[in-house]
Amino acid sequence: MNWILLIIAGLFEVGFATCLGKAKETVGTTSIAWWVGFFACLSISMYLLYRATLTLPIGTAYAVWTGVGAVGTVLVGIFVFKEPVFFWRIFFLCTLIASIIGLKYVSASH
Repeated sequence: MNWILLIIAGLFEVGFATCLGKAKETVGTTSIAWWVGFFACLSISMYLLYRATLTLPIGTAYAVWTGVGAVGTVLVGIFVFKEPVFFWRIFFLCTLIASIIGLKYVSASH
């Protein structure tokens, strides 16, 4: 169950990074709404990370949390913010995903 909480926490990390990106593109009430979304996602993400670390090693949990957030944020950047896609970016994104899976695997066996 804590692995699921950790993945959800990582997705909320993607949410707060996305809100931050949108907040800097907007002004007025729209910007305030994105900032509210940022702080809401940040709070939920941190709480779920905390809950996951009650039973998972902090180093593994933090690495997986940031990894899920990084992968998701790169994908949002590509699909929402139209950031460039090129071989090496995708290659290293795949190595990051493999590292996250590897950390889960070795943490489960110990």
